[in-house]
Amino acid sequence: MSGVVTALPNAGGVLAFDFGEKRIGVATGDLAVKLATPLTTIQAESNDDRFQQIGRLIDEWQPILLIVGLPSYMDGTEHDMTRLCRKFSNRLHGRFALPVRLVDERLSSAVADTMLAELGLSSRKRKPALDQVAALQILQAFFDHPEASIAHDAVQALPKQTG
Repeated sequence: MSGVVTALPNAGGVLAFDFGEKRIGVATGDLAVKLATPLTTIQAESNDDRFQQIGRLIDEWQPILLIVGLPSYMDGTEHDMTRLCRKFSNRLHGRFALPVRLVDERLSSAVADTMLAELGLSSRKRKPALDQVAALQILQAFFDHPEASIAHDAVQALPKQTG
């Protein structure tokens, strides 16, 4: 994944989101330390409730950057969730006036599930933590390779793919 890459500050808080229609996993980290930590999972019925909870997290953590995982098929083509994640990133940018970057999230949930299983958690106990650990994977991927992220400004310019 490539896109417009603008200079990033050397330090400052970051919140990352693993967007889903039922749950949104959230992780946090700092540009100086470059280490992601799972934070919470948002479970709200309405978009207004979801964005209210996100607003409280932004007020509490004061991030300077937001990261959103961008799902796609293994060959890179988009699907319905890709478009929903783009819409979510647009709403984040519009509501909170913070820079947003998109990060390839292929396999993040599978890796998160494997990590939790290796810790000895049953599938029932893994479920509540899965989304926030997937957000951790997304944020750590950004920290490890920020040049692979897509800046929010580039989101509108990307060609629409069908698949």
